[in-house]
Amino acid sequence: MARTVLRTKLCDMLGIEYPILCAGMGPVLIGEQAGSPVELVVAVSEAGGLGVLGGSGFTVDELRQAIREIRSRTAKPFGVDLLLPKNVVQGKPVDYGGITEVPLSAAVMTLPKPYQEWIRKVKDELGLPDAELMVRLNTTTMRPKEAVQVCIEEKVPLFCAGLGNPGFMVPEAHASGIMVLGITGNVKNAGRMVESGVDLIVAQGFEGGGHTGRVGTMALLPGVLDAAGDVPVLAAGGIGDGRGLAAALAMGCAGVWVGTRFLATREGGALEVNKQRILSSTDEDTRVSLAITGKTSRTSYSRFHDLWNASGLDPLPFPMQVLVSSALMGSFMEARRDDYVGGFAGQISGIISEIKPARQVVEEMVAEARDILARRLPGAVRLQ
Repeated sequence: MARTVLRTKLCDMLGIEYPILCAGMGPVLIGEQAGSPVELVVAVSEAGGLGVLGGSGFTVDELRQAIREIRSRTAKPFGVDLLLPKNVVQGKPVDYGGITEVPLSAAVMTLPKPYQEWIRKVKDELGLPDAELMVRLNTTTMRPKEAVQVCIEEKVPLFCAGLGNPGFMVPEAHASGIMVLGITGNVKNAGRMVESGVDLIVAQGFEGGGHTGRVGTMALLPGVLDAAGDVPVLAAGGIGDGRGLAAALAMGCAGVWVGTRFLATREGGALEVNKQRILSSTDEDTRVSLAITGKTSRTSYSRFHDLWNASGLDPLPFPMQVLVSSALMGSFMEARRDDYVGGFAGQISGIISEIKPARQVVEEMVAEARDILARRLPGAVRLQ
C-alpha cells in the first residue's frame, strides 16, 4: 500500500514526511508513573512527524542524556523545547552550594507565610498526608542558559522556546546548524520573534493546553501570518485531528503543533489519571488559571481550581507558584483524591475518546486532512 503524501515547506525545512509537530512534553515528576517522555518523541518522529522533547523538569545533565537516548533510538529529526521566562533568563543563576535537591517540605518553608498557612489549612481540612517529594534545584527551568548550551553542544535539529523569546541564542544556534522555533499567543510577540531571527513561529490560540495566551486560534492566525512574512507559521490550540490540520493549511500555515492529542496516547508520558480526565472531558472541562505555575495555563478542571479561587491569595511569580501547587498535588495523589488532580490539557479534550498509539494518531490525522483537501473540500465548494 502506497504511503500517504502530505508535504509542505515545513517538511522540506525539517526533513520530515508530514507537517505535524508534537508539542514538547516534559517528564512527569509526581506519582508512581514518573518517567521520561523520550518514547513519545521517538514514536512521533518515526511516524513521519517531528517529536519534541519537553526539557522542563529535567536537570541539565538529564537533558543531555535524554537527547542522546533519542538519538540512539531514531535517526529521524526531533526537537527540544525549553522554557525561557524573561525574569529567569536575565537573572543571575542561583548558586545552591552543590545541593541538587531538597525535600518539598523544606522548599515550602521558603514561601511567604500566608501561602504556607493556606497549604497547611487545606491539608488539615481534607486530611491529606505530607507527600515525601524532592524538589530539584538545578533543573533546566532554573538554569535555562545552561540548558540552551546543552542543546547547542548536542546540535539538536530544532530548538523550541515554549515560553519566552529565544532571540538571544539564535546566532549561536544557526552557527551550529540548529533551527529555532518560537511560540506566541499574540501578533506583537510574533513580530518581535521575526526580528530576532527565528526560523519558525507557532501561533498558539487560547484553546491550547499548557501555557497559553488570550486570543482564539482562528482570530490569531491571520495576524501572525501577516506579521511573520516569509517565516513559516504553525497553528496550535484546538487541533487534534485531520480537520484541524486541513483548516490550518487552508489558513496558510505550514503545519501544526499538537499537544493534548499526543498526550492522550500510549506513549504519552502523562499520569493515567490525567489521560482519563482528558477522555472524560467535554469541550468545557478545562480551565485557564495562574494557580499551577504563576503564568496563564490551561489544564483539565479539578477541584483544586475551586480551592485556589477561594484562597484569596495572588499567585506567586513563575516558577515559585509551582511549589504551591506541587505541595498539594503530591498529597492529593498520595491520598488518591483524583478529583483534585488535573494536568495540562486543551479544549480539544472534548473530541478525544480513545488512547491510541502515537503513530496511529499521525497517520489518521494525515489521511483525514488529505481527504478533506483533495476530495471533500473541492466537492463542497464551487468556484466560477
